[in-house]
Amino acid sequence: MAQLSDDCFAFGGALLTVADALAEIAARVAPVVETQTVPLTSAAGRILACDVIATMNLPPHDNSAVDGYAVAHADLIPGHDTVMPVIGRAAAGHPLDRPARRGEAIRIFTGAPMPDGTDTVMMQEDCALEDGKVLLRPGIRRGANRRHAGEDITEGEVALPAGHRLRAPDLGLAAALGRHELCVFRPLRVALLSTGDEVRDPGAPLPQGAIYDANRFMLAALLTELGCAVSDLGIRPDREAALVDALAAASAQHDLIVTSGGVSTGEEDHVKSAVGRLGTLHFWRLAIKPGRPIALGQVGGVPLIGLPGNPVAVIVTFLVLARPLIAKLAGATAREPRLFPVQAGFGYRKKPGRREYLRVSLKRSGDAHVAVKYANDGAGILSSVVRSDGLVILDEAVSELTVGTTVDFLPFSEVIG
Repeated sequence: MAQLSDDCFAFGGALLTVADALAEIAARVAPVVETQTVPLTSAAGRILACDVIATMNLPPHDNSAVDGYAVAHADLIPGHDTVMPVIGRAAAGHPLDRPARRGEAIRIFTGAPMPDGTDTVMMQEDCALEDGKVLLRPGIRRGANRRHAGEDITEGEVALPAGHRLRAPDLGLAAALGRHELCVFRPLRVALLSTGDEVRDPGAPLPQGAIYDANRFMLAALLTELGCAVSDLGIRPDREAALVDALAAASAQHDLIVTSGGVSTGEEDHVKSAVGRLGTLHFWRLAIKPGRPIALGQVGGVPLIGLPGNPVAVIVTFLVLARPLIAKLAGATAREPRLFPVQAGFGYRKKPGRREYLRVSLKRSGDAHVAVKYANDGAGILSSVVRSDGLVILDEAVSELTVGTTVDFLPFSEVIG
């Protein structure tokens, strides 16, 4: 298990913009997991640890894109029909056993190697066959319906880059290049726990003043979508000694610890002191809403991310900051989510100098997509995420938004599976 330097997360200090925080993640955070080789059948969703270099052209040979007749274009009579004898047959896996001679046509099928001496394929629909001869109509361009060797991937090319999360098409490409196994990063082992005397597991009795734990289940799903192997450590009470024991045990068997709640500065928030007894803790003071300071630190060299307690703040800070940080720890190349321009269907005022993420739904108005803000935008209103399509992002410089202004929209589909 690799470890990060003790000062990896020590860049809190003054209020950080989101962009600055992401830049620090890119500069300071490194993968903490080892590599392993797995068969293609086990590689879906894994993060590629080594470039896949093509050791062959794809396709490996020139081949026909259609069923038809392969000829040398130079043998066609310009502006007139051309009649040629059909002297052989080429099919996928069954190439012609000799080069074609000038003036000969070869019956060919899709995927079959182009016979030497031919460069063009006339589709069978545009031909007429009679008595072993084929009539070829004029007008076809040289090289038509011919796929070239290496037009997909060329030998020596990086077909798949390290840091890429493998999807079904990637596995298909690796297989087409003859790779039966791939070098990938081991899944990040994440210990997940919630804190709070008021928090209960769903299904348990709910005393007066208690709440059910939503954060742990959201975070477990988000981490699993990132390819992490999640250990659910349940709920820990608001007692420093209990947290110290739980964090120490988690650090011995995991690559990362993720907590929710208990990272504020109140008398009942003990994550800070518990981590302080075991390692180091830093608070990122972020100019972001919703969200409070995110705690980052290390317990015995194992990184820890402490997220807020309010569920909307949890999901926003996870998607915006924890997600790219976790991906980097797991060996993935950072990929900025795509933002889409939409029209604001609402007016809004905000504090300048802070980036805000507003929950919205999209409505169609003519040719435009209009963002409609969710009415109740409190940091504890989890239904506002469930019933929204994504987030409108208002940058630090914005102080007032007027109806009709073009804004950046982040669909939840970009960051939540």
